[in-house]
Amino acid sequence: MIQWEKDQTEEAGLIKIDLLGNRSLAVIRDALAAVKINYGVAIDYARWNPLQDDKTRELIKNGDTMGVFYVESPAMRQLQRKAGTPDYEHLVIHSSIIRPAANIYIQEYLRRLKGGHWTTLHPELNEILAETYGIMAYQEDVSRVAIALAGFDPGDADQLRKTLSKKNNALKMDAFRNQFFDGCSQHGIAMETISKIWDMILSFTGYSFCKPHSASYALVSFKSAYLRAHYPAEFMAAVISNEGGYYSTRAYLSEAERMGLTIQPLDINYSEKKYQGNLKNLRVGFMQLKGIRNNSIHRILAARKSGYFISFTDFLRRVRIEPSEVGLLIKAGAMDRLEPNANRPALVWRLKKGEEEGKNSKQRGNELDLETDVRLPKIRDYPASLKRRHENEVFGCMITHHPLTLYADKIMAIKHTPGCELAANVGRKITMIGWMVAGKVVSTKNSKLMEFYSFEDQTALYETTFFPRVYARFCQMITDNRPYILHGRVEENYGVATLNVEKVHYL
Repeated sequence: MIQWEKDQTEEAGLIKIDLLGNRSLAVIRDALAAVKINYGVAIDYARWNPLQDDKTRELIKNGDTMGVFYVESPAMRQLQRKAGTPDYEHLVIHSSIIRPAANIYIQEYLRRLKGGHWTTLHPELNEILAETYGIMAYQEDVSRVAIALAGFDPGDADQLRKTLSKKNNALKMDAFRNQFFDGCSQHGIAMETISKIWDMILSFTGYSFCKPHSASYALVSFKSAYLRAHYPAEFMAAVISNEGGYYSTRAYLSEAERMGLTIQPLDINYSEKKYQGNLKNLRVGFMQLKGIRNNSIHRILAARKSGYFISFTDFLRRVRIEPSEVGLLIKAGAMDRLEPNANRPALVWRLKKGEEEGKNSKQRGNELDLETDVRLPKIRDYPASLKRRHENEVFGCMITHHPLTLYADKIMAIKHTPGCELAANVGRKITMIGWMVAGKVVSTKNSKLMEFYSFEDQTALYETTFFPRVYARFCQMITDNRPYILHGRVEENYGVATLNVEKVHYL
């Protein structure tokens, strides 16, 4: 065993094997387990082939894939929608061509996919790049092109492929560039053509896939999409329970609501540690609580095996956890169904009374005197605004309401276009309301920064573009904890609408 950095290990001549975890396999595992429990349907992962399932293919085609492994990012969802291809073979291409440095080639790929005329940059590439419309998509394309056009031997071609993926590779890439240009020139290839091919090779810099990698990823994507299509509650519960993927918990809850699921609150008698899905319901799990120990959750679930809690006092007697954690459960609304004739302040009063009486009877300070039942007092309930503040505090986000509901009065006073109508307004300047859920900064060819933001309202998730001038002016304003008023023009690319933002205001 050595404590060397990975690249140094490889450079020293040792064999390096990367072992990577894939959280989405746990999502699929948990969703399949829930499907078996809820419906008695046992799906054998190894034999399961959803590639021809119509509902799954429709989701893939429409980019309706939030939560689905590797195809849930805004860029990937938009690529799927623009391409409109439901099949596995094209998803394999897309899983590889989506690499960050390939944007200009993605546009050209889409043009060719839609029937635009094209020819390869050199006749030798006709066979090599036939299935990817003349565009290099996979790492092995780089090696095969270098061998075919520049006379690289297989060892050098593979080293070129590897060097492209490494940082601080400028010296090695200069040497490979000279070797590639010299080799192509000796084969009589025009300098302009060599330059164009080399530029395409450089689009693999930093991050790219070989075809087997993309193929295996695409299969996992299809299996994830199948579960989303046929068992949405179980699937979304598994996504959130395994701490999601590209988006936050709140964003996944919003998507679940758009999928027609009902978010069921945390409940001391019905919630499990993880989120649970069944039919059209998604139940919040204890894992969402901030500040409660795993051991305390296990105590609650262990005590519940002998029967549901019948009252707040019954819970306190059967589950000995820190009073502060009981307070968290009260704030979270987990006890609301235990005492339908009492409110949260009354439960807090009972908790404090038990603490005081425990101290007076010389018990340890973190224990409660629960030997006698106490009538819960009639106390004014917390106002709705305080309950929402408590919810945000104990869960880390709004659970039972979309955060935009807190601004309903302000939103009603503003003439705006809902997210679900974005595509119907192509070419028009409109105003939208949005809560930011994701963002990706990119650099233009002139080395200026711009950003692609995903916003949502209560009707849809939609994409926006902040070009450099607008980005420089408004980027400091954008956070994921408040709503915005967005002004801009709706633009369309291969049937997919986005908002080109021109101005931003706080709501």
